[in-house]
Amino acid sequence: MASRQLRTVLEGGRFFEAPRWHEGAWWTSDFYRHGVYRVTPDGEATRVVEVEGQPSGLGWLPDGSLLISSMKDRRVLRLADGELTTHCDLSGHAIGDLNDMVVDANGHAFVGEFGRLGATPAEDTLVTLKRVAPDGTYSPAAEGLHFPNGMAVSADGRTLLVGESRGRRYSAFDLAADGTLSNRRFWAELDEGQVPGQTRVVPDGCTLDAEGHLWVADTLSDRFVRLAPGGRIVEEIALSDGLHSYACALGGEDGRTLLLAVGRTHGPEARDGDAMLLATEVEVPHAGLP
Repeated sequence: MASRQLRTVLEGGRFFEAPRWHEGAWWTSDFYRHGVYRVTPDGEATRVVEVEGQPSGLGWLPDGSLLISSMKDRRVLRLADGELTTHCDLSGHAIGDLNDMVVDANGHAFVGEFGRLGATPAEDTLVTLKRVAPDGTYSPAAEGLHFPNGMAVSADGRTLLVGESRGRRYSAFDLAADGTLSNRRFWAELDEGQVPGQTRVVPDGCTLDAEGHLWVADTLSDRFVRLAPGGRIVEEIALSDGLHSYACALGGEDGRTLLLAVGRTHGPEARDGDAMLLATEVEVPHAGLP
């Protein structure tokens, strides 16, 4: 596997999550600084909005307004014309904190949640993947997911991939124009031994490329891996110096910059400087959403 040179884009964070490339800049949430940031390619960061309930997933509606999953109060927020409002209150539908989210080209937001976690994954409560329509109304998208987390929509807009962190797998669904999901199947099985030569992967944030592969933050092994459909690892970027992997995104003007959200801890004890954004160049550009 190729060795890649990493460069620092931004330092000083506490916990970066949900990196995205949008309109010529990187965007990211910082859990413990309670903010969403816009970051230029040369690393100049601007705080766009404060989210007291702890921001996670980001996505844009067709009208250009920004949606933000607010973890602790279990709401999807909408930022438009400088005003932050509640797009959809999911507090009556989620049993755990919200986490990552993807918004499709028609404005349907698919939102994951932690669920109720047990001492082992076998004791976890499986949860519903949430769907929020463009007008802010809620409906269940799919049942029985095991900690739905990082997600991606295919380039043709017809497939949704959902990473199930505690289930160690990716599920795929057919995605209709009205946001309906159907035909659930496993896109990748990531437990040890299920794929020849496979080691266990616990998927977090992810990003899709033009060959239909996923770059994935493997939180178990402090690395980023590129997965082929089925789950075979075709490339690995290992971290060092006590850094852990949490999320990634493809972007840049040609879609070939891979941005890596890394940090020294994921807990609320994180301090300024514990998180950073790193980048490297890859051969296959971004595809799909986010």
